[in-house]
Amino acid sequence: MAEPLKNMYNRAFSDALSAAIVAVYPAFDAEVFNRRLYDAAWAARELKGRMRHISLTLRELLPPDYAEALAILRQVAPGLNGYGFAPMIFPDFVEVHGLDDWEVSLPALEQFTQQTSAEFAVRPFILQDQPRMLAQMARWAEHPSEHLRRLASEGSRPRLPWAMALPALKVDPSPILPILDRLKDDESEYVRRSVANSLNDISKDNPQVVLNVLRAWQTDASPNVHKLTHHALRTLVKAGHAEALGLLGYANEAAFAVTDLQLSPATVRVGESLTLRFAVAAPAETKQAAMIDYAVVFRRANGQPSRKVFKGTKRTFAPGESAAFVWRHSFRPISTRTYYPGEHAVEIQVNGVVSARQTFMLALVE
Repeated sequence: MAEPLKNMYNRAFSDALSAAIVAVYPAFDAEVFNRRLYDAAWAARELKGRMRHISLTLRELLPPDYAEALAILRQVAPGLNGYGFAPMIFPDFVEVHGLDDWEVSLPALEQFTQQTSAEFAVRPFILQDQPRMLAQMARWAEHPSEHLRRLASEGSRPRLPWAMALPALKVDPSPILPILDRLKDDESEYVRRSVANSLNDISKDNPQVVLNVLRAWQTDASPNVHKLTHHALRTLVKAGHAEALGLLGYANEAAFAVTDLQLSPATVRVGESLTLRFAVAAPAETKQAAMIDYAVVFRRANGQPSRKVFKGTKRTFAPGESAAFVWRHSFRPISTRTYYPGEHAVEIQVNGVVSARQTFMLALVE
């Protein structure tokens, strides 16, 4: 089993951090720092809880003047490059303590994000003064560093996972669209993928906004923009959104036929796999592109259905061509899903249209 990510905050890291601070600021008491850090609640804290506890403890032991304390951490940070994501404590320090001093905080975030990521730390600044912070992020979108350009798109995502939401941008994402437009064909895939993720976020609240943006981008679009478009539409495509599928070249009205759907075994136990066998036949008139996916309709604790789409395959069919498929779906235990016994179902969808459905039973391990 992989070691929990929270364990990157350990004694080796805190000792290295303390030593680096003492080298710059000899008054720092490393012994008190470690004693306060590893308190009775330390073991139970998860990743972000440990990060925040370190930020708060540093604030207690560094100079009381925020600008002076941050200047020390800016000198310390480059020496901790070998500790993976652990240096995220530095932008977190700014997030927690720096909202009242933008002139000092923003240059620090510029530095820190080039070592780790400041995508979480910029969000309180957006909430405090959205026009001012988005203007800054628009400037970062022009920065020579790909890390700053990515921060412009990633930090402004309306629904960034594990981060505070940006309610105003969920309602009206138009203020961030110029940033995404500037970065849509960025030389860095790291940046372009962030743009796609932001558009995917927006599509959950404002699908037509995303479709309008992406349709406009298709004029003389580069291969990079075509790839970005597919990634940005993934949520709408899974939902079978006709306009999104059409934008990608998958005709919703193509009337593919799905036949001979068979599931085996009829009763599958948790930990086993279900085998799906079926055939797809294309319309006879013309060549058609097909996106073939399947959905499992899970049973919830209250007996109600919960549908989840899983990616299958893409292919182009000649007129009247048919093809057979054999897929497997694993019911191995995973931390993100609880399985409940009873009747479940599988649906095959082609270009967003459900064309076949079959039920099966799921049983728990005895």
